[in-house]
Amino acid sequence: MKKLPQSLFDVYALALPCGHAFGRAPPIAAWQSYDGLSYAGITYDDSNGIFGLLAARRRIDQTWAIVSCDDDFSTYEEAYSHIPALLKEGEPPEPLPPNMASRPLLHDVGNRKPSDIFKLLSKPSHHVAAWMLNQLYLSLPNPDRNWVSDCQTDNFHTRLWEAQLLASFREQGLMVSQPHPSPDFLIENKHGGEAWVEAVTANPQMRYNHVNSTPRGAPTDRAERLLGGAAERFAKTIGNKLKRNYHELEHVRGKPFLIALADFHAPSSMTWSREALICYLYGIYPVVETDAGEPFASAESVEKLLGKSAFPAGLFADNQHSELSAIIFTNACSIAKLNRVGVSAGASTEGLKFTRIGEFFDRRPNALKGIPFCYDVTSPEYRALWPQGYEPWCAELEVFHNPYAKYPVKRELLPEATHWFKRNEEIVCLSFYETAILCSKTIIQDESEPTLDIGYLYDDC
Repeated sequence: MKKLPQSLFDVYALALPCGHAFGRAPPIAAWQSYDGLSYAGITYDDSNGIFGLLAARRRIDQTWAIVSCDDDFSTYEEAYSHIPALLKEGEPPEPLPPNMASRPLLHDVGNRKPSDIFKLLSKPSHHVAAWMLNQLYLSLPNPDRNWVSDCQTDNFHTRLWEAQLLASFREQGLMVSQPHPSPDFLIENKHGGEAWVEAVTANPQMRYNHVNSTPRGAPTDRAERLLGGAAERFAKTIGNKLKRNYHELEHVRGKPFLIALADFHAPSSMTWSREALICYLYGIYPVVETDAGEPFASAESVEKLLGKSAFPAGLFADNQHSELSAIIFTNACSIAKLNRVGVSAGASTEGLKFTRIGEFFDRRPNALKGIPFCYDVTSPEYRALWPQGYEPWCAELEVFHNPYAKYPVKRELLPEATHWFKRNEEIVCLSFYETAILCSKTIIQDESEPTLDIGYLYDDC
């Protein structure tokens, strides 16, 4: 057996029902078999001096099966002595439990014609992302029967968003299950209770090919950027989900209900559309004013979005949609995100250089612009931005709370996300990570020819 790096153990642990929820007994060392079919980790609870042992093996369909979970060892050596027998080096994968169907292989397209963006995963520049997506798929507790075919063809982004949500939830130590066809996830922990989450993507009115599409900049007119087409696309996407009345389902009734939204409505729109969502949800339009010669931001109330439809603004401005507890959002649901998490955690880059360029959120009072940055994703400086030592799944995850929610969701349920909510009639923000990124793109270069760009991965690919 060989040592298993903490970052790789963290990926495998996303398949555990509660992910990284180790509580007072975190893993202190881990190993895996040379054939890659097994891993084991030793945990330690310093409050009582007890060691634990967690071991898992791949089933024949590549999903993980827990084969041991004990927490009653008095010494490290005692726990360690059990590992070789549990890893079963050289033995076949575990069989499936009775009456369990084998999970389809994500790489096996069969007779289907894969989309260009799925085929993109076969390129060397995207091998890390492809591996990561497969691990997340194998970690889903109960993906529906169309998950693989959708991911391989025209619904790639919807499935990508579900996979990234799973990683974000379990990274925070949530119990994640899929006991019903809809909503997509039931999430819970002992501090925040439970909630149902339905994932959705804002899509274009006319489909476009995301691979090598020409990035489209934000509208030059500020009002159009904040209250125009992007805000209307969000409004219609959320509205279509609300019409399905998930909150009336027996298993959802009386519990918080959230919609998780990712934006793909236009090429590179994810890099600028976030503010449009905030304006739509809270019915506000930010303006810049001055006081004693110093500029500061304030908000004006708006009742309608721009355009002929004059769509109502302010989904969270009154109690008309109290059935919706909150909106979960990210501006980084992308292949680029999958690449960066893996590469920043130490995955082999095979002679490629990954550079992330963008803007940090400026936390200084009355700051009106972001702070530009440019980092090599493998650099110590980039890894030091987060306490894990690599880019976390939750780095860009935001939760916008409905102040009129009939069943509010507790912030403790999603402790590592950024939360937006009303306090004393003002919208305030609480962040778990000091680092918050407003927008970015990831550039991949061949290190042997640094002037040759393999590709620009805007956070909408």
